[in-house]
Amino acid sequence: MRLDKFLKVSRIIKRRSVAKEIADQGRILVNDRTAKSSSKVAAGDTLTIKFGNKTEVVKINQIVETTKKSEAEDMYEIVDEKYAENFD
Repeated sequence: MRLDKFLKVSRIIKRRSVAKEIADQGRILVNDRTAKSSSKVAAGDTLTIKFGNKTEVVKINQIVETTKKSEAEDMYEIVDEKYAENFD
């Protein structure tokens, strides 16, 4: 499955166009390699996604073409979550 479609179906990113834009800016790594929106992902891959000041590391558990909102979280697990700055 394409990276941008996986991010949308799993609901990590809400819109495919936003997922494509983030990937094409080089802010997503697949298995520690910079990925384009058209990069193929599979179960077992690790994604590192940079959102502003937040960096999230996600492991793909399964690939499903379509899913319900309640089942979307079963597609991945969050391995690590870091914030560049603390705003407390």
